[in-house]
Amino acid sequence: MATAPTYCTHRQLKDVFPQVDSFDNKRALYGWKEVTTNKYAAHNSGLTTQLFADGEDLGAAQSAHTDLNVEGEWFYNSAEDITYYYSASNPNDKLMESGEEFSALITRITDNASRYLDAKLDPNLPKEQFKDKEGNYDYIIVRTTALLAATFLIRSHDPTSEIATALMEDAQSNIESLNQGGAALSWQTTGDSSKGVIREVSVDPSSNLRPVELRGHYHGSGYELIKVIVDSADDTIIGTATFSVYAKNSTTLKTDQIVTSETINGDFQQILGNLAIRWGTDNTATGLVKEDDEYEIELWGSSLDTTISSVGSIRMSRR
Repeated sequence: MATAPTYCTHRQLKDVFPQVDSFDNKRALYGWKEVTTNKYAAHNSGLTTQLFADGEDLGAAQSAHTDLNVEGEWFYNSAEDITYYYSASNPNDKLMESGEEFSALITRITDNASRYLDAKLDPNLPKEQFKDKEGNYDYIIVRTTALLAATFLIRSHDPTSEIATALMEDAQSNIESLNQGGAALSWQTTGDSSKGVIREVSVDPSSNLRPVELRGHYHGSGYELIKVIVDSADDTIIGTATFSVYAKNSTTLKTDQIVTSETINGDFQQILGNLAIRWGTDNTATGLVKEDDEYEIELWGSSLDTTISSVGSIRMSRR
């Protein structure tokens, strides 16, 4: 059976809210009384879905308190609100706790936060978020889910917590940005998606001649992911360094060579239709590349419908 996705892990939740481990929901059970030999009862224990003795998970409950005859077995009678426990040693001398195993609690809370986020996002966005090409959810989705999960955890202990209020305000701000188009997700196309995005794939740390700018638009159909790779020797510079470009074919991406060993000249150089790339460095005399430095350019066709229709402008001035 298919299950709805959870947008953040325990590790990601802890990255956003490092104090998460202090919000374990276990609670101590006191006042155990021996009712028969080795069988103890804690009256008015409250709902007990899991029982722990000195931190040890005692496993699933038995079907009735009359079944208890092995060390560590337990049963919760919901009609009488009594937790029964079988032990040769007095449980009053142990740390007896009722609650939920912490990893199971985190799984439930992050799942609840994911469903809450789905419900709060604009209906024009998909009901469940898509992953990027690397198989990860966008960080704003991860972070917002973690903020919501942390809020839920804290409020389960302190409903009026100011920390929880601040975290929820942060999450609501992210949700508002997503709903109003102020934040774009990786799968969304905007009015300028055909201009492309340059990303590093495998680049030597000592390289300082790099592709820095794109000009023009991709007028092809659908989605394109092209490879730009340096194919000259190590430590070549503007005027001697060369690059090649590979585009998609009918079956896969980054395969067909469309530019072959073109010399990098520091100006805009055509790579795909009217799309051009410019390489730059802080010093044209010493800026160098390494052989096999690789970049990719992600593009969406200019004819595709946009999922975020508005593209804003920024006013710039020279001081």
